[in-house]
Amino acid sequence: MSWNPEVTVAAVVLREDRFLVVEERIAGQLVLNQPAGHLEPGETLLAAVIRETREETAWRFTPRFLVGTYLWRSPRDGRGFLRFAFCGEVDDHRPSQPLDRGIVRATWIPGHDLAAQPARLRSPLVMRCIDDFLSGQRLPLESVACLDLDSALHARSVVNL
Repeated sequence: MSWNPEVTVAAVVLREDRFLVVEERIAGQLVLNQPAGHLEPGETLLAAVIRETREETAWRFTPRFLVGTYLWRSPRDGRGFLRFAFCGEVDDHRPSQPLDRGIVRATWIPGHDLAAQPARLRSPLVMRCIDDFLSGQRLPLESVACLDLDSALHARSVVNL
């Protein structure tokens, strides 16, 4: 039996003591999440988090650090997710831009308000990413280097491809 978690990215953005979150409709419920989504074929993790943030919030995201990498399995259906959470800033808001399917709105909410309503969070990953961010956890973006086939062939390694 194989288990292949879905690779996802998330943006943690803090501005004036409020986090950028999306309210989205999942299985008929309105839940809160970071701007987040799946890695698409041929896409780097950084390109994915920039794209997902723009699609879901109409803000342009500039990643500065990797907050963490998280593996979570949904108790509801057993699906697995490998989430790469990045922190950074947003600018160039386009309020007339339509948001991604399922997104009701993007908004700014204080962290303590999010922590006070865990049943509204899409998954426990939402607060874990915020808690790690608030504790100062930061890794350089080089931690998620992307090697395409050509650069992988020329990278120094123990195994020759």
